[in-house]
Amino acid sequence: MNGATILETMLRRDRVVVMGALGVIAGLAWAYIGYLAWEMQEMGGGSAVGIGAAMPRIEAWNLVDLVTLFVMWSVMMVAMMLPAVSGMLLAFATINRRRRERHEPDVATAVFLCGYLLVWVGFSVLATLVQWGLQSAALLSPMMAGTSPILGGTLLIAAGIFQWTPLKDVCLAHCRSPMSFILSDWREGIGGAVLMGLHHGAFCVGCCWALMGLLFVVGVMNLLWVAALTVFVVIEKLAPRGNIVGRITGGTLVAAGVALLVQT
Repeated sequence: MNGATILETMLRRDRVVVMGALGVIAGLAWAYIGYLAWEMQEMGGGSAVGIGAAMPRIEAWNLVDLVTLFVMWSVMMVAMMLPAVSGMLLAFATINRRRRERHEPDVATAVFLCGYLLVWVGFSVLATLVQWGLQSAALLSPMMAGTSPILGGTLLIAAGIFQWTPLKDVCLAHCRSPMSFILSDWREGIGGAVLMGLHHGAFCVGCCWALMGLLFVVGVMNLLWVAALTVFVVIEKLAPRGNIVGRITGGTLVAAGVALLVQT
């Protein structure tokens, strides 16, 4: 087996290991979210803020309720964002494989991933508090969808406008260029890998936070829309001309928001 064949074999192995691990983690996260959505449907929405007995009750918010809601948001963010970060994780794994070949210190890709997901856990804290506030103000239905056309229209317009802002462009550029990010932000060691994950996660949250806010319009546990947003984020970050798709979508969101406000 010549050198080129060995290299190709190792590259395939890296892809299989990373993508297999991502598939298992994302699959478990989607299974959990699917179970919660099924439980909510079985209860017919009821009077729960969330899903069934596993979610907080609208009339009795307490610390346990908030923690339960936080877990739901955290798992949902894992399910939604892992597919979009696959390119970055493959690039990180490739760099570390080459470092191992040169007998240089390397770090497991899981360390980078932990740093990345930690940022989304932080986002989940904020999302939980926002949902708590909206529910307390009676702006969300028991199915966790917006009940106010003004709120819905405002969120749609805000998300659409954000798609055209310089901040969105900067964050999306980092997300769409894994190797550029790694070469410019490389840090040595386990601590360095965590910092890199945190840094990339910050760009990712900066890119997607407004889109995640749309869940308060269409329903936090509306699996069809959760899946649609997941596919859109993957296209925007990984597909050729994904940034153009994002801009077109931004215009569509603004139009939908204006239409919703006009109908009030």
